[in-house]
Amino acid sequence: MARATGGLGAAATLALLAGPLLSMVDSNVVNVAIPDITRELHGSLTSVQWTVSGYLLALAATLPATSFLAKRLGTVRVYAVSLAGFTLASVLCAFAQNIPELVAARAAQGVAAAPLVPLSMSLTLGRRDKIPTSAGIVLFLGPALGPTVGGLLVAAWSWPAIFLVNAPIGLAALAALPVLRRRGIVDERDPAARFDPAGLLLLSGGLVLAIYGAGEGPTHGWGSARSWPFWCAGVLLLCGYGWWARGREHPAVDLRLLRRAQSALAVWLCTITSVAMFSVLFLLPVLLQDIQGHGPLASGLVLLPQGLVMGLSTRYGMTLGERGGLRRGIVAGLVAIGATTALLLLVTVHTPLWIVSVIMAGRGLGIGLVIQPLLLAMLAGLSPGQLADANTLFNVGQRLGGSIGVGLLATFFTLRVTVRVRDALGPAASRLRGMSTGSLASAPQSVRPRLADAAAAGFHDTIWLGVGIAAVGVLCALFLRPAVFAGSGQARAGDTEEPATAPGAQVATG
Repeated sequence: MARATGGLGAAATLALLAGPLLSMVDSNVVNVAIPDITRELHGSLTSVQWTVSGYLLALAATLPATSFLAKRLGTVRVYAVSLAGFTLASVLCAFAQNIPELVAARAAQGVAAAPLVPLSMSLTLGRRDKIPTSAGIVLFLGPALGPTVGGLLVAAWSWPAIFLVNAPIGLAALAALPVLRRRGIVDERDPAARFDPAGLLLLSGGLVLAIYGAGEGPTHGWGSARSWPFWCAGVLLLCGYGWWARGREHPAVDLRLLRRAQSALAVWLCTITSVAMFSVLFLLPVLLQDIQGHGPLASGLVLLPQGLVMGLSTRYGMTLGERGGLRRGIVAGLVAIGATTALLLLVTVHTPLWIVSVIMAGRGLGIGLVIQPLLLAMLAGLSPGQLADANTLFNVGQRLGGSIGVGLLATFFTLRVTVRVRDALGPAASRLRGMSTGSLASAPQSVRPRLADAAAAGFHDTIWLGVGIAAVGVLCALFLRPAVFAGSGQARAGDTEEPATAPGAQVATG
């Protein structure tokens, strides 16, 4: 692990935040460039889609190894190697001459990207001083930046630009890494850490298969041969890892952390929040592009205020934790998520983009209030040697929750659109069987308005499900202990199961 004292400067902030920012942006930056890549590299749409899937699956496969590598080799060293690998893989993506080369380079990007977010969290949240508000803005802006930045770069230059832009940022961050040592951030390795190949195989395989199966479910059906064998095998492998890790002294990722009620509840609430966040990030572009007819760039710009407000609200979320208790801030954030999700029920085919952007900014406020305090709730009371496992578990919860939740809600959305179209068109709906929202423009002009209204109604049906998920989160959050994180990050005596002065409790961000 890493130990740090003193304040963060601009160079250290760049070094610690560039990695997670680039990895989050690149998780969806390719989406807007798929048509150009398909045309210029002469590939099929199915093969080009692997430039997205390959990245995410490689990231999921490598994520479980992060904890062991950090403990055995040192957090800063693994972070530096990952950042260098990500930068190099980005350049290889830009110069790919065909689809197989691009998919391979994207998979290498995913492998290098996996440690960047959890290790950055360990390095920043393990500090005694507060992280600048700009750090929160950068981290939470990442998911919203992908489509916007990608659209701008593709429009101004061409698809290789979405990868080449990573090179100067990555190189600047690598050049700034020596500043970390001068700021007092040094590696503390754990020689006792042991490699657990069987555990890593079970956990990595389970994550990859579950996420892949969840991605195929909405398109081909959860019971199809292209979906159920994968997600079933993934669930079995993950259960197998739970059984395996129970009796191991040095498992790949220590699940004993989840025996602490506060940690287990924090991971569960993180999963719920991820479902609420990523499902709307999936559904909204469908509404804006396929139903309202806007372009990808306009849709991306609508999401920018949400990311900005998320970052700003992280400071306020921690202030609530310091003044009024951890539970109060998280409950307030989940209530805000539920309320602003409900406001999306007012969005119709003709709703202006600025109104949608304001609603999404309100959701950003709620998400920013929740995510950071939840992570701190999980880390409070842990020893420095447990932080890597805790951060990995937290990120696994986010990945699984986001992937499976989006898959299930996408399936529900498709079913509700089908029902709504059938109700709106009656017998004429049989002639449009198989039509998706993306093909509204090809529908006969006479039925297009009714088809769009029916698709919007299906969107509203799915939003109601999102409101229900947020309500479940509020109820669960009421069981959190009202721990308070003071300026030093220490909890009040009696608020944690471990001593209040445990080193791992000294975590706070701006």
